[in-house]
Amino acid sequence: MPIDDNSPSARSLGSFSNTTDLLKLSTSSRSDSPVANMSCSSSSRHTPLPSTTAKDTIRRLVKANGDTLSLDEMRFVQRLGSGDIGSVYLVELKCAEGCMLAAKVMDKEELMNREKEGRARIELEILQMLDHPFLPSLYASLEVDRWSCLLTEFCPGGDLHILRQRQPDRRFDEAAVRFYASEIVVALEYLHMMGIIYRDLKPENVLVRSDGHIMLTDFDLCLKCEDSTTPKLVQGQDQLTISSPSTTLCTKGSLSPFILPRCSMPKVLSCFHPKQKRRPQPSNHRPPFDIMAEPVEARSMSFVGTHEYLAPEVVSGEGHGNAVDWWTLGIFIYELFYGVTPFRGGDNEFTLTSILARGLHFPKEPASSSAMKDLITKLLIKEPTKRMGSMKGAPSIKNHPFFNGVNWALLRGASPPYVPRPVSFRDFVAVNDHCDDHIDYY
Repeated sequence: MPIDDNSPSARSLGSFSNTTDLLKLSTSSRSDSPVANMSCSSSSRHTPLPSTTAKDTIRRLVKANGDTLSLDEMRFVQRLGSGDIGSVYLVELKCAEGCMLAAKVMDKEELMNREKEGRARIELEILQMLDHPFLPSLYASLEVDRWSCLLTEFCPGGDLHILRQRQPDRRFDEAAVRFYASEIVVALEYLHMMGIIYRDLKPENVLVRSDGHIMLTDFDLCLKCEDSTTPKLVQGQDQLTISSPSTTLCTKGSLSPFILPRCSMPKVLSCFHPKQKRRPQPSNHRPPFDIMAEPVEARSMSFVGTHEYLAPEVVSGEGHGNAVDWWTLGIFIYELFYGVTPFRGGDNEFTLTSILARGLHFPKEPASSSAMKDLITKLLIKEPTKRMGSMKGAPSIKNHPFFNGVNWALLRGASPPYVPRPVSFRDFVAVNDHCDDHIDYY
């Protein structure tokens, strides 16, 4: 049975290689270039800009005064990776020296021949919706006769798969796992609120920004729900639908970049019998409310993902929904800490069989906390309706003891376990001039 995947890792199936001539564009200024149709304004062309963020530069060039970009206005420096529907390049804007971006380039004819146009369209639609600190910002999308191109932020830290392999014993410690997992939980919560099921979480799709925080990438395998997700107040097992139209959570910009802090119900004090002795309050008071918006009604029969991360309901073909993202979170945490995935077999068929039939086992080394094992166990329950997060979403996961001490409201200000060294365009030019080896940043 075929399986869709868009990762450049060894666990992926297939690659996209018909883009090698794109690199030639960076060394040519011919007027007859097939993509030389629109350009930056003449006032900014070839003029070095003051040091600023790529986001500010792109938005100023693309949105201000109707400026537009074309592939011919970019210097293609190096291919960073390739996936099933496109290749990702490091590019520098010719009209903004030092402004580096990631460009996902897709051959439209090949997409049509392989019937992958729908996946490319879904990714574009989703990127246009996103507004979150742990998800990519779409700076621009370019369409020419042959190519489609998506411009997003370049993450100099590479992906967590490569970063994990560079750690001692090829694994992260528990504190680092908690940091990365907490940011993934917040990103998935936002996507689910937007009615999007991600379906392809794995370390290769988690990039490390220049500040050490993560960016979840690659959205062509997502399941995008047609209907909006209705937010609910959750307390214990109770759910209360929020009916106010001001609470709609499925439009760009309507969500805070941080998770809302939990709010407790106010205590009611009696003013009529001040001398009456109060009864002691029970110690097991009701838990505070959480906001939950989980697309529990979404269903798909597609067989998509990466073999080692597939949920049992995907493997069995019985149909799947939002619970697949929480299964992949469990595999993700397991792999970051232990360095391997829990159901990996000698080949893909054996891996799929293990996912369905084999129980979960934890290695004796390295030693892990009981809280981590408990969280992984509850995320890797094979029955999706009993899996943690499947019904109540991210709040049930965020309240787990493994995340004790995580300040969800201020997560963006937490100190990352790893901050990549600053890189510039000249670093890549020097590497390309003196070495033919491929530097795997994705």
